[in-house]
Amino acid sequence: MENTSDKKEADMTGQDVQDGAVRLKPYITPFGACAISTGSAIGWGSFVFTGNSYLLKAGTLGSVIGIIIGGLIMFIMARNYFCMLERYPEAGGVYAYVTGVFGHDRAFLVSWFLFLTYMSVFWANATSLPLFAGNFFGDMFKFGLHYTIAGYEVWLGEALISVLFIVLSGIICMKYKKSGYRIAVVSAVVFTAGLAVCLFAALCGMGAAGYSMAPGLIPDKRIAPQIIGIACMAPWAFVGFENISHSAAEFDFPRRKTFGILSFAVLITSLLYIAIILLSVSAYPEGYNSWLEYIADVDNISGLNRYPAFHAAERYLGYWGIAILAAVLFALIISSLIGMIIAVSRLLYAIAGDGIIPEKYAALNEDGVPEKAIGIIMLISVFVPFIGRTAIGWIVDVTTIGTILVYCFVSAAAYKVAKLEYDRIGQISGIAGIVIMAFLAMVLQFPGLTGDAGMAKESYFLFTVWGVLGFLFFRWVVSRDRMRRFGNSIVVWIGMLALVLFTALVWMSESTQSAAEDTINEISAYYKGQADDSKYEMLEKDFIEDEIRGMKRVTAGNGFVLFGLFVLSTVIVSSNYQTMKKREKENDEALGVVQNMAYRDQLTGVKSKHAYAEKEESMNLRIKQSLVAEFAIVVCDVNGLKQINDTLGHKAGDEYIKTACMMICKLFKHSPVFRIGGDEFVVVMEGEDYANRLHLMAELESMVENNNKVGGVVVAAGLTDYDSSVDTSFRQVFDRADSIMYLRKKELKSNS
Repeated sequence: MENTSDKKEADMTGQDVQDGAVRLKPYITPFGACAISTGSAIGWGSFVFTGNSYLLKAGTLGSVIGIIIGGLIMFIMARNYFCMLERYPEAGGVYAYVTGVFGHDRAFLVSWFLFLTYMSVFWANATSLPLFAGNFFGDMFKFGLHYTIAGYEVWLGEALISVLFIVLSGIICMKYKKSGYRIAVVSAVVFTAGLAVCLFAALCGMGAAGYSMAPGLIPDKRIAPQIIGIACMAPWAFVGFENISHSAAEFDFPRRKTFGILSFAVLITSLLYIAIILLSVSAYPEGYNSWLEYIADVDNISGLNRYPAFHAAERYLGYWGIAILAAVLFALIISSLIGMIIAVSRLLYAIAGDGIIPEKYAALNEDGVPEKAIGIIMLISVFVPFIGRTAIGWIVDVTTIGTILVYCFVSAAAYKVAKLEYDRIGQISGIAGIVIMAFLAMVLQFPGLTGDAGMAKESYFLFTVWGVLGFLFFRWVVSRDRMRRFGNSIVVWIGMLALVLFTALVWMSESTQSAAEDTINEISAYYKGQADDSKYEMLEKDFIEDEIRGMKRVTAGNGFVLFGLFVLSTVIVSSNYQTMKKREKENDEALGVVQNMAYRDQLTGVKSKHAYAEKEESMNLRIKQSLVAEFAIVVCDVNGLKQINDTLGHKAGDEYIKTACMMICKLFKHSPVFRIGGDEFVVVMEGEDYANRLHLMAELESMVENNNKVGGVVVAAGLTDYDSSVDTSFRQVFDRADSIMYLRKKELKSNS
């Protein structure tokens, strides 16, 4: 009989309520998913950076070609995300994928860097709002506390603007889920249509105005490095296009549409980048002979003319051009803020369910929103505007490394799944993603390959620090992990240690080179008569020796910091390893006679009925929290046991059961096997066996058919998949498999 109280609560809240638990409810349409994906991939930084730095690196033609290549790379990533979304359509995105395929240790590693990646994009867009306001309202918000960090002036009034929008966007996503969704969709429409209008006006008018898009490439530079340099920025340029994967449990459309949605978002994002590039070179102020001269000098220009796209829009559409691009820019910022909050909150919701952070962050409010997860995002973010845009820029640079790492793991997971399922296209896509991301990582660590300057040295240092903090936090997670899910793969953390130390070496090299350049510049200024007066109070020899000593102090300090990071990281990894060894020993001791009797079947050695009961309870909890997307149950029953017991005795019957058990275990070697009755076994399939389940069942049936003919062990089996749209408990899946098994049992008896 239907539970009327649960039904009433579901009607009141608009959510599916199962056993008192509010679930994530589907509400995202295909169009909305595409809008959120596009809006998250292109924000303020993309707008300004594309119009300026891209063009200075590769010119008009080189930038367009580089973006097209970058878009093609992201099409491969879209295919890999689609592969994983089909198999793990649950909250958490890449965290769920890596957990299912590679385990919790690698999943922690990926989520650690993905969190910083998404948060830094969120911070960059939030702190761009004062810049946006300053261009239209002048110094209106430059009031209150005033200080400088890394050469960037911070004003209390401007910081409060960012804080206001952080809080507003958080409250909207927290309390008005569908309104936030609609705002993101409308924003995407606004910035797409607005850019299209401005570009159309520019293309129609630039010929008559006498402007040219030449030069297509930067003169006196090799062509290939220019284009490759732009293409290699794809992980930074497109990051966020995949963030709808974290909301897969809230899709209101079939999963098969995901590849088309992601691909279309990549296409639109690529076109938007190209539109900004073409708009930026379509006009330039008087006094400049080309767009290249103009853009190279924008840092010395004040007002809106320092943004080439705004200058072009005003040139062709007048005041309306500025108004349209202002709306475009504001829409870009708002859509990115909302998209990133949605993605990060669902990521936190997923990792909280696994105990990485307190479980309260997995709680949903009456509207099915992880309210506390959004709250912690807001709490962390309100302090960020006070550290200045320069420091935030260093953090944003780190996202390139983090994104490459995430995309590489997604590609590896997609390849492994495709290999198990004999999916040739999926294997090619997975391998391609791994190879491309490895190449991009190499270019990032050796920027001289493309002639690029690479990241700021501070960004390398921040990546190193974040990695070390990850080691510390993981140590804390392992110490609290009562279910023994983390700390099982020391190889992962040795690899991470190597990456952190390598990045630290790059930082030290960049810092030392910077110190050497500063010393050379000081000495050069001294001989040109441009140094500070205090320098000339020293003898020439003393001055040079003092400068060299200063450079040595910087180098020694960098070495000391590097050594400290190495020691700290090594100690943490070693500590984690010792914890793992200690835990293994404790497990061996704990699995003594008493526990072994409770959890191991004495006859066969497989898991016992008691262990099965705990597994059922655990799976029910995961189902309630929407933390499981796919699993299958195989119910097995040994045919003919009663006849053997009656004719040959119970000892022969025991041997018959053990033989049947060995056959089941050998076949389903990656899944737990439970003996839940005298002649009944249950297999719970996830991961590798789940992906290969049909093939395994075919093997079992072939063996059983042959044994049935020659008088061997006969096992009747029934397989059923978990269906999230139907099943609300583990028992429902079991019952279907049990029914199929009994039908098979009758069939085998009739054929014997």
